Amino acid sequence: MTASKYNSEGYYDPTTYEALSRIEREERAARYRPLVYICSPYSHGCINTNIENARKYSRFAVDRHCLPITPHIYFTQFMDDTVSEERETAIFMNLVLMSKCVELWVFGDTISAGMKAEIERAERKHMKIRYFTEELEEKE
Repeated sequence: MTASKYNSEGYYDPTTYEALSRIEREERAARYRPLVYICSPYSHGCINTNIENARKYSRFAVDRHCLPITPHIYFTQFMDDTVSEERETAIFMNLVLMSKCVELWVFGDTISAGMKAEIERAERKHMKIRYFTEELEEKE
């Protein structure tokens, strides 16, 4: 629904128009969820544990009213990380998705080679980077 500058009788009504427009903007802002890229280990260590952690980190982002982009638990469902050509394709797709995000969220103390590349890319793009512990506490 879009506010009209005219009332039901056809008279110009800027006060009502401005009030209704403000309400519409506030409603849109309340529904807005920024895209955040989840950066955590995948193949470094136990893959099953890393997938569970990535799910936990994604849920953490949702609970903070963000839309998480976690490609290493998505692309690995249909691409083989052990095949170098597929891994390179997945890395490229990761970077494309990361370019759509407003922040990079890095989780844990371990920084894998893939994570390092994502962090460096985010730094080059002047993207906001936030660091979190595995216990979901933000690092200073």
